[in-house]
Amino acid sequence: MNITDMILLLAYSISFICALLLIAALFLYFRKRFKARVVSLFMLAAFFFLGAYTVKMAVAFWISFSSSSGTDAVLSSLQTQAWVVAQIGTTAGLIILTVLMYTKRQDLFVVLSQYRKGRSAHADTDSASSSE
Repeated sequence: MNITDMILLLAYSISFICALLLIAALFLYFRKRFKARVVSLFMLAAFFFLGAYTVKMAVAFWISFSSSSGTDAVLSSLQTQAWVVAQIGTTAGLIILTVLMYTKRQDLFVVLSQYRKGRSAHADTDSASSSE
């Protein structure tokens, strides 16, 4: 293992840890927002991107720490397929975030339907009743 590999592993480790911490923070955010029944579309897209990026970092660790030789074609194929899926997820997340940013749609919210009897489905009326 040369110095470049060690630097890459350090960078992957820091990225992976930061991504996990952000996912934990966003999970708490989404718990509150789902209870309020209103979720930011931009934050959902960011969460999707971050999840795909975290999978990509996990696959990078898997590839780096495995000893894939030329004889283990199945493992190499699985690693390649996992990397492709993670890259597609990361790219899709970036495309969604870019479209939302350049169309100035960062403030779009998804109002989740209300199934409780007697509750209004409108976001403003729900938030007003919860603040009383």
